[in-house]
Amino acid sequence: MTDLEKGPRGLRRGRGARERILGASRELFGSRGINNTGMDELCAAAQVSKHTVYQHFGGKDQLVTEFLRQHDPDTMPDVFDRADLTPRERMLAAFDRPSTVPPRDVTPLCPFIGAAVEISDPEHPARRRAHDYKEAVAARFAEAAREAGATDPELLGEQLALVLDGASARTRALNAETLGTAAAIAATLIDQAVPVAR
Repeated sequence: MTDLEKGPRGLRRGRGARERILGASRELFGSRGINNTGMDELCAAAQVSKHTVYQHFGGKDQLVTEFLRQHDPDTMPDVFDRADLTPRERMLAAFDRPSTVPPRDVTPLCPFIGAAVEISDPEHPARRRAHDYKEAVAARFAEAAREAGATDPELLGEQLALVLDGASARTRALNAETLGTAAAIAATLIDQAVPVAR
């Protein structure tokens, strides 16, 4: 980057500030948490001024909400929108992770769980976003369960969402792979809930 591309304090000028801010928020909120990430640190990582952050997002609350909104806007489309898988396979695919990647890299702390834990105000827009996302995951599981012929698809959807969240949190806390065990639990739940064709 040339000096002409930088402002008087070495901050980057021009386009891309919004994307840099969101990129910095993904990195810092993911590794340090929301409350432990100060605006000065975030601005330094994004190479923007606080004024620029406030121009784009209005403040940290709105930035956190947008960070969550962009994280997974379509609720696991790489799992639930796969036409090449049966409904049962789609439900189990939510638990698939490559075995060659360290657990912390495979399953970082879910940003929606992180936001719900760190933000105590139930009316905070990021907290509401986390709530809506978690409901959407259970609904997508339930949709696949319904297609598979589950006797109570909503119950199975809630059970699978709970197992997935528990495995994600346990993997992160222990720095040990737990998704294989979660997948086995999920398969048992699915087999119990879906009648066997005779």
